[in-house]
Amino acid sequence: MVGLTSKLSRQQLFQWSRWPTWARAYLLLLPAIGIIGLLFGGGLILACLQSVGVIGILGEAKPSLAAYGAAFSHPELGRSLWLSFYLAALATGLSTVISVGLALLLRSAGRWATIACQITLPIPHLVGVAGILLLLSPSGFLARLLMAFGWIQSDQDVPLLVNDPHNWGVLIHFLWKEIPFITLILLAVLRGMNPYYEHQARALGANPWQCFWNVTLPMMKPGILSASLIVFGYIFASFEVPFLLGSTRPRTLPVLVYRAFTDTDLGKRPEAVALGLLLSGVSMAILALYLVLTAKSRQPYAERGDA
Repeated sequence: MVGLTSKLSRQQLFQWSRWPTWARAYLLLLPAIGIIGLLFGGGLILACLQSVGVIGILGEAKPSLAAYGAAFSHPELGRSLWLSFYLAALATGLSTVISVGLALLLRSAGRWATIACQITLPIPHLVGVAGILLLLSPSGFLARLLMAFGWIQSDQDVPLLVNDPHNWGVLIHFLWKEIPFITLILLAVLRGMNPYYEHQARALGANPWQCFWNVTLPMMKPGILSASLIVFGYIFASFEVPFLLGSTRPRTLPVLVYRAFTDTDLGKRPEAVALGLLLSGVSMAILALYLVLTAKSRQPYAERGDA
């Protein structure tokens, strides 16, 4: 029996090894893709059917596109969409620039640099939001500290950094959270690079800036673009941080969707579902455009034949 089992195992292993590499890769990914497709795809299909009235929210099925008409004519849609894009682009850009500098500074540092960049990763965003509120709110630690030193007379003298119209609290939170994440990725990229190209450039007379701009930065591009893509997608669709720290008007698109979905008027639920699908569509369109525009830059430097 043992011999038969081992014989069958060898036969199965032999057949498996004859499969093309791409087929084996897709087959190994199938369980994860299946779960994601079932949970996300099933919910997406259900939402689509509800938004066009095929499945009635109140039990009456009336197929129509009225929900999309109401969603596109929503008075806050344009401002909310612009605010979401603005916050995502600004936070991603600042995080990326600062992370590139930090990664270059910490490139030759020991393992402590990698550990330091991992400290904020397991902290949930809600915990970070609570910390920002305790630190920067008008009655927070910063205001109390300034009053203790006599630099301000009351907490009303502290600039509003939480729930303010400029969304400073949202930006500060995302910078605190995303800079270590991008720095960690870029540190791995830098430490995996062959220093021969930089040494050769310096030997040929390039100054430090020319060496960075023409050699180091192009080799870092795949890591920079991949990390910034992840961060941008997350911030654009983030809900809890703008909801708790952001401005009340205008609101980001995820917050607008949440407010519409929790409206007491159930007759507006199809409109809320349509807004949610619009948010998903815009997110996927932006990420697809980003991937198309940066397709060449995300290829490994040596594979492009530029080296």
